[in-house]
Amino acid sequence: MKRLLTAAALLAASSLVAVQGAAADDAALIKSAESAAPAGVASGAAIHAMDEKGNMRTLREGTNGFWCMPDVPATPGPDPMCGDANAMEWATAWIQKKEPPKGKVGFIYMLAGGSDASNTDPYATKPEEGNNWVETGPHVMIVNAMEMMQGYPTDAKPDTSRPYVMWAGTPYAHLMIPVK
Repeated sequence: MKRLLTAAALLAASSLVAVQGAAADDAALIKSAESAAPAGVASGAAIHAMDEKGNMRTLREGTNGFWCMPDVPATPGPDPMCGDANAMEWATAWIQKKEPPKGKVGFIYMLAGGSDASNTDPYATKPEEGNNWVETGPHVMIVNAMEMMQGYPTDAKPDTSRPYVMWAGTPYAHLMIPVK
């Protein structure tokens, strides 16, 4: 009987440690996600995290209409982000390779910086010849506003210290605006 109780106690303790570990991991994910936007936005935003299979998990419900996602460790640089509901629709369309919603301009914060990315290929995963890899610092993005980007540079190799259009010529073109 004593062995059974000890085994049960060990199982319960290991379950508690796993739950506490998951809570600590979730707390770290939330902190990472909140680093993407000003505190007034991030503190009331829903926090979502994506697993390795691309499934979304809500870590915290939101109260202000914004969402945040933590840094993705598999990418080369920091890339936590926060955006509004329209930006989530745009991002979902991009991820699913679908047409972005019409007439819904979105706003995204990436104040912790952005991961290195191709400036010309929305689906590039690493630097390769001709995909115009760029490094971005802290910035904000205006997405799904094609008609509003006239006059901004669309160069394949942009000056990332000034506003420019990323992924020009694709349905996912968006305005990148550095903040430092």
